[in-house]
Amino acid sequence: MLSALFQDNSRSVLWRSALLVVLIAVADWRIDAEIPLGFLYLLPMLLLGRVLSRWQIGAAAAVCTVLTEAFNSLRWTPAVGLPRDILTFAAFSGIGLFVYGVVRNRRASSENLLRIEREIAAREDAEEQLKVLIESSPAAIFTTDAHGVVLLANEAAHKLFGAQPASLPGTSIHRYFPSLLNLPSAHREGRTFRTVMQCRGTRQNGEVFLADIWFSTYRTSVGARLAAMVVDNSETLRTHEESSLHQLLTGSRILVSAVSHEIRNVCAAIAVVHQNLSRGSSLENSKDFEAFGTLIQSLEKIAAMDLQRSSNRATSVDLHSLLDELRIVVEPALEENGITLNISVDTVLPEVLADRPSLMQVFLNLIKNSERAMLRSATKNLHIVVRTSNGRVLVQFVDSGSGVQHPAELFKPFQQRAESTGLGLYLSRAFMRSFQGDLHFEPTSSGACFVVELSAWQREEAPEYESVRSNFDR
Repeated sequence: MLSALFQDNSRSVLWRSALLVVLIAVADWRIDAEIPLGFLYLLPMLLLGRVLSRWQIGAAAAVCTVLTEAFNSLRWTPAVGLPRDILTFAAFSGIGLFVYGVVRNRRASSENLLRIEREIAAREDAEEQLKVLIESSPAAIFTTDAHGVVLLANEAAHKLFGAQPASLPGTSIHRYFPSLLNLPSAHREGRTFRTVMQCRGTRQNGEVFLADIWFSTYRTSVGARLAAMVVDNSETLRTHEESSLHQLLTGSRILVSAVSHEIRNVCAAIAVVHQNLSRGSSLENSKDFEAFGTLIQSLEKIAAMDLQRSSNRATSVDLHSLLDELRIVVEPALEENGITLNISVDTVLPEVLADRPSLMQVFLNLIKNSERAMLRSATKNLHIVVRTSNGRVLVQFVDSGSGVQHPAELFKPFQQRAESTGLGLYLSRAFMRSFQGDLHFEPTSSGACFVVELSAWQREEAPEYESVRSNFDR
């Protein structure tokens, strides 16, 4: 019954307590007995201790003390009544405060328990989400102890190392990544690492691959730990090397074609001299003169070799993403030299026909030329403006450098005034023309302006283009 009284709301408890006080007072008043009934006020004080504050409990104890003394048959004197009232008040207030403390502690414990249960549920939910994330991640994720023994590994890690499912825990990670051998001795000493490294990895079947490893070390109560995420970068390496080889071969073909063109010009001049000399009778039977003619014919055949035909890898290129990559590559070096880079692109821009690595090389060459031209300039600004005009996409590189002194010789190979071989702009224009583009110089009042012209990508048709056309006579 008492538990039922305590389970009600505060208003019900107050009403019941008040009713009990009234009933006890009436009983104490009407019943004439030698034993006072004031001790019964302990019951309503038990109830009031659950819903009242401290000062309210004190006030209720004082009321009950007054009622006890008022209906008490014992005579009151200061010497006897005052100590009795003090003890009565102490008993009533003490029982009320005791219940108040018990209820308050119980409420705090319940709230604490509820909060702990919520935290446990949230932690279990987070752990479940993290487990799903790790298990479903395409990147290999694993943890090891200070000796390199694998503690946990996801499914992608087993696939990366060519291991059977659930077989990695308990094995040494150094079998797959020997480069990590130097790390445990360091983090056993208390040093922590949070970095990325690129190293060679080995699968269980002995196959070698290139890996990018993001790892961090941390300490636990049972020792040092290492957590790592690994990505197989072999395909990226192959793509990069193939692209580099493509660029090298394309540049080499253009270079050899330029040399062949010059040889053809020289051979043409020598052939004219040989023809003139052959008209005379003095060299008619000369074996050396005949050998000289044969040599000229051989040189002409070598110079006429078709070194330009090759399948081109031109496809659709998104200039927005390409320019973002370009900014990432060149902006740190430009800022170091005090050059301000500003890129302005039309909001609506079609995809263009180009070989992405070759186009990037053209942009980098133009930026490097502008960077060299602005090294001694007071104002160092490089503006890249991308816009469309008559169905073509134009990319303008405008700098505030010293300008161009001899514009007519810009795109000629092997220039004597060039800082190196003089092939940069020549190769860049050849690259552009290989996928129906072009590169030309526009005169300006100050600085220099180079314009890259690109054809818009036609989605309906994707014809096969020949890479480097014969542009050396233009």
